[in-house]
Amino acid sequence: MKQFWITFFGSIVGVVVGSVVTVLLGVFLIGALIGSVVEGARTENALPQTAMVLELDLREARLDSPARSPFGFASPLSVVDVVRTLERAETDSRVAGLFIRANEFGMSPGVAEELRGAIADFRAAGKFVVTHAQGFEGTSVTGYFAVSGSDQIWLQDTANFTPAGMASETTFLGGLFEHFGAVPQFEQFHEYKNAANTYTQTDFTDAHREATESYLGSIYDTAVRHIAADRGLDESAVRAVFESAPHTAESAAELGLIDNLGHVIEAREATLARVGGTGSFVDIAQYNQQAAPAWSNGPIIALIEGQGAIVTGNPGVSPFGGEETIGGDFMSEAILDAANNDSVRAIVIRVDSPGGSAIASDQVWHAITRAREAGKPVIVSMASLAASGGYYIAAPADYVLAHETTLTGSIGVLGGKVVLAGTFDMVGLNAETISVGGEYATAFSAQQEWTDSQRAAYRAQMADTYADFTQRVADGRGLPLERVLEIARGRVWTGAQALDLGLVDEIGGFRDAIAAARQLAGIDPDQAIRLRRFPAQSTPLEAFQRMFGVSADTAETAARLNALMELPEVRAALEARQEMSQTGVQLRTRTAVPN
Repeated sequence: MKQFWITFFGSIVGVVVGSVVTVLLGVFLIGALIGSVVEGARTENALPQTAMVLELDLREARLDSPARSPFGFASPLSVVDVVRTLERAETDSRVAGLFIRANEFGMSPGVAEELRGAIADFRAAGKFVVTHAQGFEGTSVTGYFAVSGSDQIWLQDTANFTPAGMASETTFLGGLFEHFGAVPQFEQFHEYKNAANTYTQTDFTDAHREATESYLGSIYDTAVRHIAADRGLDESAVRAVFESAPHTAESAAELGLIDNLGHVIEAREATLARVGGTGSFVDIAQYNQQAAPAWSNGPIIALIEGQGAIVTGNPGVSPFGGEETIGGDFMSEAILDAANNDSVRAIVIRVDSPGGSAIASDQVWHAITRAREAGKPVIVSMASLAASGGYYIAAPADYVLAHETTLTGSIGVLGGKVVLAGTFDMVGLNAETISVGGEYATAFSAQQEWTDSQRAAYRAQMADTYADFTQRVADGRGLPLERVLEIARGRVWTGAQALDLGLVDEIGGFRDAIAAARQLAGIDPDQAIRLRRFPAQSTPLEAFQRMFGVSADTAETAARLNALMELPEVRAALEARQEMSQTGVQLRTRTAVPN
C-alpha cells in the first residue's frame, strides 16, 4: 500500500511537471488568458463590503502554526493564524460576528484554551459569536471548553451531550516484548520520565500514575472553572453535569450548557437574522487571504515558530505536507537572523513540541542566549506542548508564557534500545555482529544485551545530559539548582502548575506573548507593529522553482507562472499530500528505538 501511494503521488507530480513545462513554452501566448481567468476568480470571490459573518470550522485538525510547505492549500488555517485573523477582524466594521462549527469529539486542551481566549477577545470588541454543534459526542470536555464563551451555543436536537472529564490511555509493550523474546533496555532520568515505561513495563508505575493523574486533574479543573464562568454557573453545577454524563440534547439545554436546539441550517438562519438577514458568511481562511492588514511602518517583532519533534539539521519538508519537525539548524538560524536584523525590536518564539534531540535543543538554547546578548528580548509562547526538549529551548528566554493546560516541564532524559535476538530466534533469523575497536562499538546492537560496562558508560552519558539540562533551566529561570532538581526528574506539569513552580512567568496565549514583547521592547501598547515571520514563508513559485529547477528569466514570466500556480487544476493536483500525524517523543540521547 505504501508503495502504491508513492507511485500514485509520483504520477501526479509527473503529470503536473509535464503540464507546466508545456504551459511555460507557450506562456507568452496564453498569459493574457491566464490573467483574465485568475482575475475573474478573484472578482467572483471578492469579500462583501458589509455585514460579514466569519465561519470557523473546528471539526478539522489544525496545526498550531502554518505548515512550511507552501503547497498546503487544503490545510485548515493554523491556530496562530486563526487568532491573528480574528484580531484583525475586531477592528473591521464589515465583520459583524463569527459562526463556529464545534468539534464533536474533543481537541488538544491547549488549542481549546487558545481558541477560547480568541473568542473572548473577539466578543470584547463588540462582535457576536454563535456556535453550532452536531453533538458533543466525545467524553473529553475540551471540544465544549473551546466554545463555551460563545454568545449562543446550538446543539442538534437528535444529538448527545457526553463530555464527562479527561482521560488518557497508555499502551504498555513490556508484556508483548516478553512474549516475543525481545528485551527492552532503557535508562531514564528519572522515575517520572515515563516514556521509557511504555517499552519496559506492563502497567503504570507509581510515579507514572501520579504524574498522569495530576496533570489530567489540573486540565479538568481549569476547564470546569472557565466553563462555569462562561456560562454563569457554579463550578459544582458544571462538575455535576460532566460527572453524570451522558445527557440528551434537551437535558443539556435544561442544565444551562446549551442555548438553542436545532439543525445547522436553523442556526445559520438565526445568525443572519442578527445582522438583518442581509449578511454574508465568509470562510475565515478566505478572509485571512483577502482582507489585507492595514499598512504600517511600525516597529518589527519577529515571529519564529516551531512544532513537532526536535531533530538535528534542517527538517525535510515534503511539498505535499507531512509531519512537522523542529530542525536545530533551521530554528537557530532563524533566531540568529532575527537577532542580527537591526529593525527587529523583539523576538517571539512559538513552541509546540513534545521534545526530541538533546543536542538540537541545546543548539536552539544557544541561539536564544546569543539573541539576548545582542539586546533582543526573547519571549516564548507555549502552545499545547512545550515539554522536555520543548522546555529546554524555552528556559533561556526573557519571558515565558503558557496556557493553563499546556503540558510542559518533563525536564529529564531517556534512551536505550530493544534487543531482538530472541525474537529472531523464533522465526529462524540469524544476524551476526563483527566489531573492531573498543567494547562500546556494539552498545547499540539489537543482537546483544549491554554488558555491565556498556550500560554504565551509557548511563554516564545520559547523566551528563541531565546535568546540562537541569543547569540550563537553573540558569535560565534564575532558580537554585537544588530546586530545579526537585521539580525536574522528568515530570510533566501543566502550565498552571508550572507557574506556581517558577517554570513559566505568565498564563497567556499568543496575543499575550505579543503584548509582553511590546513591553520588553519598550513599544507603546497603542503603537502599530509589524509581526514578521522568520524565515519568510516561501511562495508557491519559489518552492516550485526549487523543486523542479524551473527558472523565471523575466519578471513577466515570473508573474505568469504565479498566475499558473493559482489555477484550480494545478492547485488541485498539489493538494495531494500525505496524512499528517504527530509522534510523541521525549528528550533523549541516542536511542535505537524509534519514537
